[in-house]
Amino acid sequence: MKKIGMIVAVEIDAVLKKYGGSIERLDYTTFDVKKYRADGYELYIVSCGAGEIAAAAAAQFLISELKVDMVVNFGVVGGLTPEMAVAKLCVVESVVHYDFDISECDDCEPARYSNYPSIYIPTASELVDAAVKIEPSLKRVICASGDKFVASGEKKRAMHTAYGADICEMEAAGIALTCNRNGVPFLMIKAVSDAMDGGAGEFTRELNRCADICINAMDKIIEGLPE
Repeated sequence: MKKIGMIVAVEIDAVLKKYGGSIERLDYTTFDVKKYRADGYELYIVSCGAGEIAAAAAAQFLISELKVDMVVNFGVVGGLTPEMAVAKLCVVESVVHYDFDISECDDCEPARYSNYPSIYIPTASELVDAAVKIEPSLKRVICASGDKFVASGEKKRAMHTAYGADICEMEAAGIALTCNRNGVPFLMIKAVSDAMDGGAGEFTRELNRCADICINAMDKIIEGLPE
């Protein structure tokens, strides 16, 4: 039976609402881990909290301790372009870790890891293609990821200009780097909770609604993925 690890930052209420009484809580001291069993797969859900380090630790835990075959992450994000309106569904094709910068000591551009050919950290293209086939409304995006909540429209526009990114959030780089290093495929489905000029107020108002939309899309995709 396929084992899938799901990383959840701050959207755990949507998971509990979706899977309800079918969830089993597992006894781990490192993370809050829940298990959901369906036909053909087991879903191990780790609620890690916000941020790159927490997400990377969760990914490594799922890979090393629970021996998952793949990792998925769903969640809400900020929109960086007019197209990225509230509730817009996205699938991440690549990630730029915008607050990583070793350019002053190494001959490379800001946000570039030396073991990648550019600033863009790739995701699993075969899973992206499969997700879009299952859910055609998904927009393929570049995700700007860093340990900052970005509320300002001015900062969001600057991030799009600098990196060509469509969305921003706080976990994708940690997940991508960890999964790539371990050779484990991963898929990230996101829903916009705050548009370019929405700010923290819009995020707070739309968090739960957009998280529900996103988990429903992720569930549909997981169910439709080839075994």
